[in-house]
Amino acid sequence: MQPHQLLAALATGEPLSGSRLAADTGVTRAAVWKQIQALRHRGVPIESAGAAGYRLPWPIHMLDESAIRADLPAAVARRLGVLEVHWELDSTSSALQRRGIAAPDFSVVLAETQTAGRGRRGRSWLSPPGLNIYLSCLKRFEAGFASLSGLSLATGVIVLRALHALGIAGARLKWPNDVLAQSGKLAGILVELSGEYQGPCAAVIGIGLNLRLTPALREQAGQPVSDLADLAHGVPPDRNRAVAALVTSLVEGLDQFEREGFAAFVDEYAEHDALRGIPLRVSGASGDLDGVGAGIDARGALQLQTPAGLHRIDSADVTVRRA
Repeated sequence: MQPHQLLAALATGEPLSGSRLAADTGVTRAAVWKQIQALRHRGVPIESAGAAGYRLPWPIHMLDESAIRADLPAAVARRLGVLEVHWELDSTSSALQRRGIAAPDFSVVLAETQTAGRGRRGRSWLSPPGLNIYLSCLKRFEAGFASLSGLSLATGVIVLRALHALGIAGARLKWPNDVLAQSGKLAGILVELSGEYQGPCAAVIGIGLNLRLTPALREQAGQPVSDLADLAHGVPPDRNRAVAALVTSLVEGLDQFEREGFAAFVDEYAEHDALRGIPLRVSGASGDLDGVGAGIDARGALQLQTPAGLHRIDSADVTVRRA
């Protein structure tokens, strides 16, 4: 028995006995127990249901390429280079980067779990199997790096558009690449560029979106975090439907970015800017700077109003904390 087989068997949320699981998969009950423990170690909240066996506290939807494609508009489906669903990868972004020039435009790779999910500045990204969305999309651009100013911020807007399409409101954007809900971080965005400064170049855009987090995972995160269940009255959307909404928003939004640049996203970003008017402390290589968030400029730089005047901050190494 493989972990993904066990998780799929438990996905309905109905209890299944160890003997039933062993008989259905042709392994011993000891082998079932070993995989139960392995999934629990990865963050899957498998409960013991007494004589009834094992169960999940809620149903989950295993990622399914056919189900995702069925939810895509025909025009979006035609644009995709590839759409792949994997059980486990080191990271979806690394998988795309390894393909280099062989990966066609709008290649999308998903994984049920990651062993080395990456966040900003090399931080790890928690990737428990079956609970959230880990997705990367490759977009090729004929222009060079300079034309991609503001891409990570535009991607934040693109994620919010997908959430709105799912009927989910209440998320906001934290410069430069986080999506927040009231209780904490909802999604992270990582944009990695390759190619020529003058063009052509490519962007691998990684998105980690929390659908449902257990109390143990929230504690393990080491920072305030949130999930779509928080915003959807306890019932997050079907994962495949959520992926289809994200892919649709990415294809349409990145095409818009290529045509119009970040200017097409500035007003939407400002509407959902979580830092505007907030006392901030910006920490960078030159030290700390205190001020009040004053929105972003046309390039996507953070503007900080200080007693000494308005500062613009666009370094990728800057971290922002409430003062």
